[in-house]
Amino acid sequence: MSDVPETDGITKDDRSERRTLIWVLLINFSQALLAGIVGFIAQSTGLLGAGLDNLGDSFVYFASLYAVGRSATAKSRVAKLSGFLLVAMAIGLVIDVIRRFISGSDPVGWAMIVVAIINAATNLVCLRLLRSHRKEGVHLKASWIFTTNDMIANLGIVLSGVAVIFFQSQVPDLVIGVLVAGIVVKGGFEILSEAKDAKKSDRTYSEGAVK
Repeated sequence: MSDVPETDGITKDDRSERRTLIWVLLINFSQALLAGIVGFIAQSTGLLGAGLDNLGDSFVYFASLYAVGRSATAKSRVAKLSGFLLVAMAIGLVIDVIRRFISGSDPVGWAMIVVAIINAATNLVCLRLLRSHRKEGVHLKASWIFTTNDMIANLGIVLSGVAVIFFQSQVPDLVIGVLVAGIVVKGGFEILSEAKDAKKSDRTYSEGAVK
């Protein structure tokens, strides 16, 4: 049976989770490098936000690897860390938007569009990988939330890139930067809520088992 531990105490399901998390970790780290480098060169707050988001996701997936095969409490702790990380990153992004609004920037619209489309395509791959695992633990549900939020953010960056080209203005890029920050905050609080519920359920189960 798939839930029977093997000689090292890890089940086949756990091994499958690990393989999935390793793949999405590598994909997100690649996305972070691409969006971060191009965002810096193209002076795009939206792409920098996407890069920071993907970098945070990579850290969370790495932490989630630790949670595989461990208790619901351990998984809840990883998810909680993920939520706080996302909120902190969103604050940093808003600060960057304010800085660019004051000092000015000249975002490259076509670069925003191309990178956002590439990121959206790789996010679809991640969603396909995570689809069969998203109900197996709060840490994996958090991963699913991350990736769906990334899809929404990338769509916004594409639209913002089109607006930058059409209006020849930095404003659409700054607006999408704020919106990405809002999406990140929303995802962070969703994950914190899921982690709280999972921890509560685990505590209730443990108290029932003792009785």
